[in-house]
Amino acid sequence: MEVAEVKQRALKDEFQTVGNLRSRQNVVIKPEIAGRVSALGFSDGQSVDASQMLIQLDDVLQRAEVQQAVAQVSIADANYKRNQELVAQKFVAQRVLDESAASLAVAKAQFALACARLQRMRIVAPFSGVVGIRTVNLGDYVKDGAELVNLEDIHSLYVDFRLPERQTTALAVGQMVEVRVDALPDRVDRARVVAVDPLIDANGRFLTVRALLDNPPGTGGKAVTAIKPAPKVNEAPLGPEFAQCASLTPAQDKPVVRKGLPGTLRPGMFARINVVFSQRNDALVVPESAIVPQGEQQFVILARKPEGTDKLPEGTQFVSKRVPVKLGIRSPGEVEILSGVALGDTVVVAGQQRLQRDGSPMRVVAVGKP
Repeated sequence: MEVAEVKQRALKDEFQTVGNLRSRQNVVIKPEIAGRVSALGFSDGQSVDASQMLIQLDDVLQRAEVQQAVAQVSIADANYKRNQELVAQKFVAQRVLDESAASLAVAKAQFALACARLQRMRIVAPFSGVVGIRTVNLGDYVKDGAELVNLEDIHSLYVDFRLPERQTTALAVGQMVEVRVDALPDRVDRARVVAVDPLIDANGRFLTVRALLDNPPGTGGKAVTAIKPAPKVNEAPLGPEFAQCASLTPAQDKPVVRKGLPGTLRPGMFARINVVFSQRNDALVVPESAIVPQGEQQFVILARKPEGTDKLPEGTQFVSKRVPVKLGIRSPGEVEILSGVALGDTVVVAGQQRLQRDGSPMRVVAVGKP
């Protein structure tokens, strides 16, 4: 018979799986209107801020429309104020004042429309991130909907992976998991579970899990093209919306230094995830081969010193005793015993089929290690 001793050691209830890294946000920058590129506000692979100008289309026509709308608003506003005075002095009817008020409202609406057209000529970053390699150059004519460059938020990344349905109750939002990528074999990162899909895949009986992984930027930086801050303008007579529209001055290039290059992790990387559900530092473990299943019950066969040797064959070292056990955490080659054995007990790991009843004589030929 081969036997092994019940040992005590730290044991983890863990599960290994694979997944992919994904950016938190990503978008392909496309123009809403056709036009000719007059300025670029980024370099390939550069970090950009939210609302930073990326691409400026030629807006001479739209800017002229704004100026025309501003003039119309000024005239309508002057007429309205003049008619207010005339109505107060009862020189004109109230209807004239109402018509001038309507004309002012129409002029302001035309101004807002002209501003909207002008703003569509400037393409800005919807969120902070890193731009890819652009497919457009200065002077190019681009059509509406053309793909110009992709923008990825990779300051932190999502790790999407799947777990079998039997593990769903052991996983909770906020739990930490270990992440390794093949491109960086010596690096181990920790990600926090932020979401668990409520729907189990009926085909593979898997549950999709998403964890959040920090991807801190570097410290380098380089000069890139940026846009000068817009000058302050007079808000009268249109209020804040006039300042917002009038601040869209023609793009002017100015070299600046942007620091904080993105981290080394990239969306699309293949990841290996280790999920630790629980850990015990004093687990009793035996070799997996020591477990003898019988129906729904699990047993081990203990090798005990015989109390009397009168009726035992010569050379008998141990006698067998079958005991039911409750299993706990499993790991490659071994299993935790929650009840049924004690530290230091000797269990049979090979030849159990020859021990059909308790008290069977045994002679050890090898001692295994759990």
